[in-house]
Amino acid sequence: MKGLVRVMRERLESVLKRIESAAKRARRDPGEITLVAVSKNFPADAVKEAYSLGLRNFGENRAQELKGKYEELRDLDITWHFIGRIQTNKVKYFVPIADYVHSVWRKEELDEIEKRASKINKVMRVFIEMNISGEESKAGIREDEVHEFLELASGYEHIKVIGLMTMAPFVEDPEEVRWVFRRLREIKDDMSKDFPHLRELSMGMSNDFEVAIEEGATFVRIGTAIFGPRT
Repeated sequence: MKGLVRVMRERLESVLKRIESAAKRARRDPGEITLVAVSKNFPADAVKEAYSLGLRNFGENRAQELKGKYEELRDLDITWHFIGRIQTNKVKYFVPIADYVHSVWRKEELDEIEKRASKINKVMRVFIEMNISGEESKAGIREDEVHEFLELASGYEHIKVIGLMTMAPFVEDPEEVRWVFRRLREIKDDMSKDFPHLRELSMGMSNDFEVAIEEGATFVRIGTAIFGPRT
């Protein structure tokens, strides 16, 4: 176990240095970037070790896996992020636990989050997911839908939309997807004129987070670069 902790510490130190370097290249403050450690498919013990190294924000993409880890680690002051595709019948599992939801793009998801959050008098912080690349396999609203969807989302009492999220295509050279992150930032800057709470950008993962930071990411979702490859 000590060897695993040492390896994780080395990986985390490398990620933090890369975040700092990317921020400095963009003349940004590294402190304005939230690192969300994506712990999906890793056991609660791995989360506990990452927590011992100073991480506090963790992301899960399956509602029931999130619920299980939360129950096992409820004594730790973890900020949980739900980052996966939303199934409306599973919203009841993550609303009481997660502080952030990164992947909202359908009205029925808003309806169900509002329904569940209102029962516990909780305001959910939400990112609206956008499909910038146009890939059919990816979820998210289109550019021509974003203003109308933000207007819709602003009408819910227990939902606060704080930003936009996207996933870029997986490529060997992250420079090839820089345009995706740049475009999301441009949309956020434009939309924030009408929606001033729209301040955050959730974009960038293990293979492309440096480019995402250079283009304005404020939340990066990093799993493999911290925990190692998934089996």
